[in-house]
This record gives sequence, C-alpha cells and structure tokens, in this order.
Amino acid sequence: MSFVATIEGQVVGHVLLSAGRLDAPRRIVDVLVLSPLGVLPQFQNQGIGTRLIEHALAAADAQHAPLVFLEGSPHYYATRGFERADKMGFRSPSLRIPGPAFQVVRLAAHEPWMTGTLVYSDTFWALDCVGLRDTEASTGAPSALPNIGP
Repeated sequence: MSFVATIEGQVVGHVLLSAGRLDAPRRIVDVLVLSPLGVLPQFQNQGIGTRLIEHALAAADAQHAPLVFLEGSPHYYATRGFERADKMGFRSPSLRIPGPAFQVVRLAAHEPWMTGTLVYSDTFWALDCVGLRDTEASTGAPSALPNIGP
C-alpha cells in the first residue's frame, strides 16, 4: 500500500507498506513493513510524516494486518506508536539492523503467539536495503549514516 500527502496538488510526502512475513512458532504470518517514509525538506516539521504514518497504520489495521515493522530512528518512531521489536520477542531479519532501530506496532489482529523472525521480501535483499553498511570498513572513509543507537 502506498500513500501520498499533497498540498495544493503537489506531492509533499510518501509512505509505503510492503509485504513481509513473520516466521512464528505456529505458522508463517503475513505482516507489513513500513518503508520508506519521506517528506520534502521544506514541508518537514509540520506533522505530515506523522499523519502519513497514522494513515498507513489505520489502513494496515483495516486490512487485518497483525504487525507493522520498520527500521528507523527510535526517537522519531517511538512517539508514533512503535516499540523496540527485539524487546518484545521479535528477531530482526539482519544482524546489520541495530536493536533500537528494529521496531514494531502491534495492531488489533495481533495474537500473543505471533512472535518470531521477520522475513523481508526478496526486493529488500536484491536492492541491498537491509540494515546499515559499515562504509568505513569497506572504503576507509567515515560513514555518513546517522547514529541511531540508544
């Protein structure tokens, strides 16, 4: 599911929910992954990203998705309903995802047995969109990636 925010006919923000799977003890569970979320710089800090997230989560809930996962800033997403997933019994799909960045929202269809390992769709892997890369180790240059640690 893809949603955009517009102002006077101009697209100023976008959020995407992609299919994922949870390898849970009872069975594989269809879940969603929120990625990416973006708002044009000149429209940031106006609540557009928050409203896009709220709309996406409402749509996911209406589709009876039990969980929505993401990789992102715990400072930003924690205030929008996301919790640290590894502290709730979920395992990250990659060791390159820092614990605080691996987050989840439990929706109405969630049941307590739905824990386990998140499995991304092939596209995430094919485009190398999983976790952080240690660019300093591979290039000798410091990483330009933000620090999303605790």
